[in-house]
Amino acid sequence: MAERVCVGAIAGAFGVRGEVRLKSFCAVPEDIASYGPLSFEDGSRSFTVTLIASVKGGFAARLDGIATKEAADALRGSRLYAPRDALPALPDDEYYHADLVGLEVCDTGGAPLGRVSAVLNHGASDLLEVRAPGQRHTTLVPFTTEIVPTVDLTAGRIVIDPPEGLFDD
Repeated sequence: MAERVCVGAIAGAFGVRGEVRLKSFCAVPEDIASYGPLSFEDGSRSFTVTLIASVKGGFAARLDGIATKEAADALRGSRLYAPRDALPALPDDEYYHADLVGLEVCDTGGAPLGRVSAVLNHGASDLLEVRAPGQRHTTLVPFTTEIVPTVDLTAGRIVIDPPEGLFDD
């Protein structure tokens, strides 16, 4: 499982006193401020987050150590990560996207199909982006219990029962 999970991103400055516009990727958006200091992926900087107000597309927030509009603008596009162990435990049939990326994917007969390269969500449901070895293209697999009956984080693999033709070239 991932050691850190991306929980949000900085969309730019909000105002002139160093506040930022913050997008939350959390199921309960306000929880982003409750996971302790958030850091860049490489751990080079970390911030305590204080939410100030809800704004369109996220929150206005204060990050400790950021006091000017210029400093806030310099963080635009930065993703913020929380330690995996700071996040709440999930029910058996739910997973953090970060825990699925990199898992081996095989069919119900055990034949390898590739690895999860990303988990996408465009509104309706999650899609697993599966990249087969040596292939330039990826295959999008609906992440439903009918198509993905088994996720074994301990073994590092996902078993899928793909509809006919899904993995044909």
